[in-house]
Amino acid sequence: MNLPEAFRARMKMMLGDEYDAFLSSYDRPSTPSLRLNPLKKNNICLSDVSELMCIGERVPWAENGYYYDPESKTRPGKHPYHESGTYYIQEASAMLPASLFQPSEGDKVLDLCAAPGGKSTQLAAALNGHGLLVSNEIHPQRAAILSQNIERMGIVNAVVTCHAPSELVPHFPCFFDKIVVDAPCSGEGMFRKEEQALTMWSQENVDLCAERQKDILESAAKLLKPDGYLTYSTCTFAPEENEGVILHFIRNHPEFEVVLPKNQAVLECIEKGLIAGGRPEWVEGGEELAEQLKRTLRVFPHHADGEGHFAALLHKSADAPIITAKERKPEKKKPKDKSNGRGQLSPESAYKLFLDYIKGVTDEELDGVPCLFGEQLYLCPRDLTSPREGLRTLRHGLHLGTVINGNRFEPSHALAQALDLTRVKKTFSVDFESACSYLRGNVVPCDNEKGWHVVAHNSFPLGWGKASDGMMKNHYPKGLRK
Repeated sequence: MNLPEAFRARMKMMLGDEYDAFLSSYDRPSTPSLRLNPLKKNNICLSDVSELMCIGERVPWAENGYYYDPESKTRPGKHPYHESGTYYIQEASAMLPASLFQPSEGDKVLDLCAAPGGKSTQLAAALNGHGLLVSNEIHPQRAAILSQNIERMGIVNAVVTCHAPSELVPHFPCFFDKIVVDAPCSGEGMFRKEEQALTMWSQENVDLCAERQKDILESAAKLLKPDGYLTYSTCTFAPEENEGVILHFIRNHPEFEVVLPKNQAVLECIEKGLIAGGRPEWVEGGEELAEQLKRTLRVFPHHADGEGHFAALLHKSADAPIITAKERKPEKKKPKDKSNGRGQLSPESAYKLFLDYIKGVTDEELDGVPCLFGEQLYLCPRDLTSPREGLRTLRHGLHLGTVINGNRFEPSHALAQALDLTRVKKTFSVDFESACSYLRGNVVPCDNEKGWHVVAHNSFPLGWGKASDGMMKNHYPKGLRK
């Protein structure tokens, strides 16, 4: 691989005797990996996908993470299981940051730089449908992809926002129990996989990224509760973006301390040498806080099956000062629970239409507060039951469906992905060929079926179909069709 000469020189200076082993890792193909999705409840079963996908060993630091054979004839990204949210294709090292702390059910968690969604979906699995996950992405197009992945994985308690990190502070001061900052970086760790990262590399870009990362961490510090935990990570080797950023942050924030993770799997990887410690000598002034910088973590491709990654877990002191939100104008009164003459219902009336619909579909109880945006009905997480004024939100929790003409409910694709199929009364199972046809938007023949069904392949949900006259009409979203 034609690596930049300045990058080679710096890595040789950093790694010394390990440099040749590091360099030889670029001659080996990377090992792809995926993470099984436990939110699919009783539907998920490793044996259902392992043989088909040639799944091999576990990713040692990540629960539900597995390597798979790149030579497999079945491409995981093209299989119906992918569209059902059975797994998320994610680079193994990228599973490390969200593994450093274990969110507890009920926590309020923020993924500050969330697209395309790997870390958000990993955090959501740990939350298990409880608490609140805010997944934020500054770029609208990437935020839309993030929202699609949240939907595909059946996540019910996520709110997707589109803001610069600093813009979230007035809405959520000292609000979150845990935060992940997977910061935009120079991408040196992805040279083996992404040609763009290689062609765009320069020392100037490294320096620019480091300054941006410092600003992002300043916002994250204000968003985190006292006694909360913050994970900072990059996919680069550059000390300026790693130990250097952490050194700058803890110098300016004595209420924070770098700590080792409690996750036993991560600690075992450190003991085995799969994950290395930080190197304070690689940054100017690092000796000042050397013990803390040594607790930061690095994945090198010559140590483990994964691309280059850096991560640090920071704890905020329990007695850190609390930032409070500025007083806001009182919200306008909600409309009364009746039609306004144009077919628009209150959230309570719209939710009643949903309840009338869902009792014929499942006996599963979904938790949250109904919120209506135009004709779109959502079940918002209880920790964020109403939109914050000025908050740009793409997804307000679980999208239940659309209220049509004020008297009819049509279910959303997100609802089909979120339901526990073991409790759904009407499912329509299809074989592999029919599943692929359905995902292309085609109707599927059916006999003696009527009404709404969740179309499924091997007990994994694909989306909605509506049976009539011997055909299952396709309600898979047009924008997702293959």
